[in-house]
Amino acid sequence: MRGFGAFAVAGLVLAGCGGGGADVDEGTAPSEGESNKNVTITIGETPWTSTIPPTYIAKQIIEDMGYEVGIKAADVGVVFTGLSTGDADVFMDAWLPDMHKNFMEKYADKIVDTAVSYPDGELGWVVPTYVEDVNSVEDLIGKEDLFGGTVYGIEEGAPMSDTSREIIEAYGLDLEYVGSSESGMLAQAKKLIQAEKPVIFLGWRPHPMFVDFDLKVIEDPKEFFKASQVHVITHNGLAEKAPDVFDFLSKWEIPVEDIEKMIVELDQGMTAEEVAKKWIEENEDKVKEMIKS
Repeated sequence: MRGFGAFAVAGLVLAGCGGGGADVDEGTAPSEGESNKNVTITIGETPWTSTIPPTYIAKQIIEDMGYEVGIKAADVGVVFTGLSTGDADVFMDAWLPDMHKNFMEKYADKIVDTAVSYPDGELGWVVPTYVEDVNSVEDLIGKEDLFGGTVYGIEEGAPMSDTSREIIEAYGLDLEYVGSSESGMLAQAKKLIQAEKPVIFLGWRPHPMFVDFDLKVIEDPKEFFKASQVHVITHNGLAEKAPDVFDFLSKWEIPVEDIEKMIVELDQGMTAEEVAKKWIEENEDKVKEMIKS
């Protein structure tokens, strides 16, 4: 998710864009032949840019299925609470099994883990792919000088910064963690990558850095950083309220590379609606397969 550093600083629960949003009309599932216009589907949206593309793609597809769709912007805790009460029907960006574990356990009888959106929610130390002999943190032992004895990172106090220092100690690495801002870290990484020099810095996916540079997240055998899958979560009443919507969402999947490209397009000035429309037009066969009953 874009801005994971700030996300991490907030203890993995961001301050939201406000608890407001579309008023929810639960409605009732229409009988065969009836319009869906009186049924409103509400999608919870957190303030992470990784949430925006799938949210607006799902919105447009569900609208094309004949439903009214509202988006409720809120922090992740409010979104999960809304899913548990039915004030929200869908959340497209749940990070499992660890990041949102507490919410999944708290509301286990009220929400449904509906689909894996993509399995590549990685975070950890990254190096350019041209550093061919380093694929694991263990591979850095004895090679610290190649990287100037430095790991470039984000702001001090961020969990990823604290974890990086724990990694250095646990593996006995002769490295110094240099904290900065996300933009400062990326500027330093860009400088070294353009010179084709070895560099270690913090990375997470989805993020445009994987579009801008050829990078790999190196393995962490001691599992300080745990990869996540990104899931679609729904209220447990959605299957009855809108069976065809639930069926569509149960088939939902999207490559993390597509999310990253769309984040870049958002940064370049495209609106969320434009980004979603473009993806749908470029993936017509995939969309047809997901909405096929």
